[in-house]
Amino acid sequence: MHPELFDLGPVTVYSYGVLLAASYLLGLQLARARARRWGLDASRVLDLGIYIIIAALVGAKLLLLVVDFDQFRQSPAEVLSLARSGGVFYGGLILAVVVAFWYIHKHRLPFWTTCDVFAPGIALGHVTGRLGCLAAGCCYGRPTTLPWGITFTNPLAAANVGTPLGIPLHPTQIYEAGAELLILALLLVAERRGRPFAGRTFWAYMFLYACSRFVIEFYRGDPRGMIFGVLSTSQFISVVLAPLSLAMLAWLSHVTPEAPQEMRRRRKVAA
Repeated sequence: MHPELFDLGPVTVYSYGVLLAASYLLGLQLARARARRWGLDASRVLDLGIYIIIAALVGAKLLLLVVDFDQFRQSPAEVLSLARSGGVFYGGLILAVVVAFWYIHKHRLPFWTTCDVFAPGIALGHVTGRLGCLAAGCCYGRPTTLPWGITFTNPLAAANVGTPLGIPLHPTQIYEAGAELLILALLLVAERRGRPFAGRTFWAYMFLYACSRFVIEFYRGDPRGMIFGVLSTSQFISVVLAPLSLAMLAWLSHVTPEAPQEMRRRRKVAA
């Protein structure tokens, strides 16, 4: 764990910030490459990616503010800590999806195909982002006696995000990074199988992420708010999102056209 990379005079460069920026750039580059391959306007996709990045940053911090509202209410000065916190991924995902839907509709891009273009980029960016969490010590796990438990020792992590020090914890950051890497591979492989239809990759990502996040939340040890005293906020969202994703997949499979890559494949075969 290495929360701070280096200092530039009075400015401290944090590991999390660098890896978070890298995650957005990687996701955006993958989305641009896929847009060109699928015949979409790459400049529009780039603009949309910038809107998504801004919305993801704002949404993640807003949901963290809601989840930890009691803590911020008791110590208003703690609101400043939002500037160095990554926030809650689901908050960023939800606001980014809302903004993306608005942008796609406004500029009349092919709706579900554009969503499909971005889905693997979200997974790729999330892999790097969670490594940033590991470097910063945030999103830490519960105490464990398992041999792969990770022990944090840097006082900065305890001061910044309350990371327990000197105690083996579940490496939940690695769990989620690994899950996202697996999801990325599944999405890319699935696009070459069966009958791809517009919207399939996007909603498949939503379903797979909801399932993985629901399970990983059981091993998280950081405060994340509780719904009905049983489920964490992210688990509650997952419970809603997973069946919604399945319903959307079933509906879109009957009402949407084939995905661009499948249409190109059929043209090549016919030629």
